[in-house]
Amino acid sequence: MSQFTNKPLGWFKPDANQARQHFDETELRLLGESLQHRQLQPVLARKDGTIVAGHRRYRAAALVGIESLQVVISDEELSESELRICQLTENLHRADLTDVEKWRACEELLRLNPDWSNKDLAKHLKLSDSTVTKYLSPSRCTEAVQDALEAGEVGITSCYEISRAAPEQQQELLSLKKSGASRDRIAQRIRKQSSKDTAQPRMKRVICPLTSGIRISVSGDQLSLDDFIDALGEAQKEARKAREQKLDVKTWQSVMRDKAAASAEEK
Repeated sequence: MSQFTNKPLGWFKPDANQARQHFDETELRLLGESLQHRQLQPVLARKDGTIVAGHRRYRAAALVGIESLQVVISDEELSESELRICQLTENLHRADLTDVEKWRACEELLRLNPDWSNKDLAKHLKLSDSTVTKYLSPSRCTEAVQDALEAGEVGITSCYEISRAAPEQQQELLSLKKSGASRDRIAQRIRKQSSKDTAQPRMKRVICPLTSGIRISVSGDQLSLDDFIDALGEAQKEARKAREQKLDVKTWQSVMRDKAAASAEEK
């Protein structure tokens, strides 16, 4: 049975191994000012004062001089894994952890529970399978990509894209990302490499008749199906921009011809 009470700040013991390691002082001060008016959610702690969930509330209270906090004291003995689950779940669904903290914490939970699959982890954290896969993606990346994530040079979404490529290709993709390449461009490069590895048939011209009676024709240098898909995607984006600019199809075609010519000269 749990006990709900008030405890002085000196009673609480922060857990040095908890998932969150970085705290923004400005955000803490705002939270502390809010706590001075009303504490909407109690801290969860063990009988000895060790904080299970609520480290931000504790730090915010200390920052603005609050002397006590409401607390729910759990009389259950929590295992290390159960403690981490409580801490990580609260942080993920409230104040976001950094990308590195999300990755490391998920890794730690799998280490503490070797019989868990990614699906089990997602269930315990109340997250989708795809979100957990993304959080764990740096584990499938090279050390250089992991270092870039640690340094804040790339985010977890970029790591996920890069993790889909073979290790020998990841350095090239990392360099592309650092130079400002978009996520779409990274994904495009991965698809192109994949099509080369699987030896897809290639054509100089692809003609696709649609059921509407329209025929789409794309020509280029040895096109694969992935090249065709990328070309259609780029054309669609450019056509939508033209529509927003209220251009007609003839003018748009002329604009695109000029863009292509200018790009060829730069190369």
